[in-house]
Amino acid sequence: MSEPLRVKSWGMVEYTPTWAAMQALTSQRDEHTPDELWLLEHPPVFTQGLNGKAEHILNPGPIPVVAIDRGGQVTYHGPGQLVAYPLWDLKRLQLGVRDLVVGIEQIIIATLKDFGMDANGRRDAPGVYVGEAKIASIGLRIRRQACYHGLALNVNMDLSPFTRINPCGFSQLRVVDMQTLGVNTSVAAVSERLLTHACAWHAELQRRAR
Repeated sequence: MSEPLRVKSWGMVEYTPTWAAMQALTSQRDEHTPDELWLLEHPPVFTQGLNGKAEHILNPGPIPVVAIDRGGQVTYHGPGQLVAYPLWDLKRLQLGVRDLVVGIEQIIIATLKDFGMDANGRRDAPGVYVGEAKIASIGLRIRRQACYHGLALNVNMDLSPFTRINPCGFSQLRVVDMQTLGVNTSVAAVSERLLTHACAWHAELQRRAR
């Protein structure tokens, strides 16, 4: 029997213990473990992916840098950014990695559309963009045919830490949030809309996999 997606809203939580909890769940899960979606914010932190190059961390200052096990380069998490971690059994959902990335992009695009914003994904650089500016990043780890890590959508945050790095390894990449583009809303409101789209997609994947 398919089970509805389990949603956990954590609020503001430190990065490293949250990462450890994702790893633990992925290590312990079996074919009966329900899929979960974690919604949260992190205090200021730079995370450096497995392929990350040190030269993309320009001047971290007092913000900690954590080397982690997702793909990709360096990015920033901080208050005012909605972070969503899908901890899903990809084998059970019959979902490939590329389709997972595209599906997450579409969830973000649909969420932004709910707030009157037109956004798009890019094949050459995963994430979601408004024009040429990046508003959401995606970074994942696949282990034991399950995924963790996830997406970060900039809502109403201090964007200045992005100038301390080359975001996602791009030196000229402009990073924006919803507030900068004229949409004044809260992380909680955006989280509600993103959750609606994520649950609908997960339910559709379950239906197809039956």
